[in-house]
Amino acid sequence: MPRLLVLQHVAHEVLGTLDPVLRAARLRIRYINFQRDPTARPRVADYDGLVVLGGPMSAFEDETYPHLSTEVAVIRDALDCDLPILGICLGAQLLARALGGRVHRAPHKEIGWTEVHLTESGQNDPLLGHFGEREHLFQWHSDTFELPTGATHLASSATCPLQAFRSGSRAYGLQFHLEADEAMILRWIADPKHRAELEALAGPLDIETLRCETRQHLERTRTLSRDVFGAFANHCTDSPRGQILATS
Repeated sequence: MPRLLVLQHVAHEVLGTLDPVLRAARLRIRYINFQRDPTARPRVADYDGLVVLGGPMSAFEDETYPHLSTEVAVIRDALDCDLPILGICLGAQLLARALGGRVHRAPHKEIGWTEVHLTESGQNDPLLGHFGEREHLFQWHSDTFELPTGATHLASSATCPLQAFRSGSRAYGLQFHLEADEAMILRWIADPKHRAELEALAGPLDIETLRCETRQHLERTRTLSRDVFGAFANHCTDSPRGQILATS
């Protein structure tokens, strides 16, 4: 079976809607959880794809989280090997950093369901082309990044101009949480630190509104995640090594 390496940062940030899609594609998943093993040194040579999940830390906090520099090196190795890469939220920021883009605090936190619109390149992209021109997607982040040199800008929102990008043909950074299912979002809301973060926000967002909007947008999210992540899974199995393993 083709193998997928998943870099995880905290227990509550998991594959979510990505998991059944990857397993349906017969991808064997290996997690590296840096919260449990911050000294891990994974190698990408034996894998057919890389997923880097989100987390509460910033992509530039190497002094506090030394494994971030390890992850950047892993991502660069994956880029050199032309592996399919999917970075989500923090993972997108680490991918941008690995490509030379600057990661920094955003002017405003973006939390909750926000409208994301595709660029012209996004509308024609093999993954994000499954979106409508505008979609409501779940967000939870304080940082943003500059578009790396040579990368293709795919999506924006009103408060975060860089919602998605592609480097080359198979490396994607998604600032939004398309992988977030209802159970994951409800766990985030229930976490005391997350509740405090919500309560500190200025504006009309509250927990009950977040729950209602989650129920409203979940069905569309499931459809989008199946199509977008299915296309990513195909990248992982379409490589010569992945095709050999998929039939073995």
